[in-house]
Amino acid sequence: MFSVFYQRYLRNLSAFVICLSFISGCGPSNGGGIPDRITAERGGFIPEGIEYDNVNSRFLSGSLAEGTIYEITNSGQVLPAIMDEGLIATVGIEVDEERNRLLVANSENFAAPGPGTAMLGVYNLSSGERLAMIDLAAAVENPPADARYFANDVTVSTAGTIFITDTRLSVIYKVDQYYQASVLIDFGMDSGLFLNGIEYHPAGYLIAVSSQGGELIKIPLNAPNRWSLVEVDFPATGGDGLVWANDGGLVSTSNNRSAVMKYRSDDHWNSARLTGMASFEGQGTTAAAVNDDIFVVQPHFADTEPPEILRVKF
Repeated sequence: MFSVFYQRYLRNLSAFVICLSFISGCGPSNGGGIPDRITAERGGFIPEGIEYDNVNSRFLSGSLAEGTIYEITNSGQVLPAIMDEGLIATVGIEVDEERNRLLVANSENFAAPGPGTAMLGVYNLSSGERLAMIDLAAAVENPPADARYFANDVTVSTAGTIFITDTRLSVIYKVDQYYQASVLIDFGMDSGLFLNGIEYHPAGYLIAVSSQGGELIKIPLNAPNRWSLVEVDFPATGGDGLVWANDGGLVSTSNNRSAVMKYRSDDHWNSARLTGMASFEGQGTTAAAVNDDIFVVQPHFADTEPPEILRVKF
């Protein structure tokens, strides 16, 4: 859920070249100081989405149960970072470091009756001040009578345009710099894609994952209706969150396989190959990149045990 890491990866290429010239003085970049396992001091808040805020050196999480955006410290403290009555159930979150924003997919409990909610909250990353709350569902023209909404994950382009998946309606929303929402592409409620995680690639396309069938989907922004399935040698079954690793790989967290999978592509994500997999006990949903490391969150949907953040070791 964190396209800014891919942007940082591109910037780091030049630093890497410089590092080669002075390799004796270059140590490995990692999430130093962060323990391999962080156990939250309490449970029940269900952090489905997680991000790392490099500006303020902290993990941030959403809360399906409480709506509040929390900071989870290295010692496991759970501190309110953003409290807003307009936040119902916070799902995917995205740190937009360049614009000092936090982008929040705001929905209702997936199992709740009724049509559901699809909103985007935008906040000042440092102060927590609300900058905008956008009703994404209102951007859908002539929705079906049985339309149901669930804003799930969010990513941002280099130009600041925001994209959000709607799992129930099978659409991807687009929000411009003036916070005006529109539908980028409508796959149709009957498509069965079950859109979940999404990432932006600076070459001008999106990669989304279908948690139903494990497909990776490439959507060119200049012609979204010409979307295609990425040919993979191993399906991203149960794919939930996506995040770019610092080396350009794409990391997918499986919420039913208890695994994190890493893919690489040599042809701009027309195809991809599995290059690493890490397994763990329990259910993970999303991951965050911290320099060269990947951390996955285990939210504990079905119990009140404290959530955990684990360092992934491929």
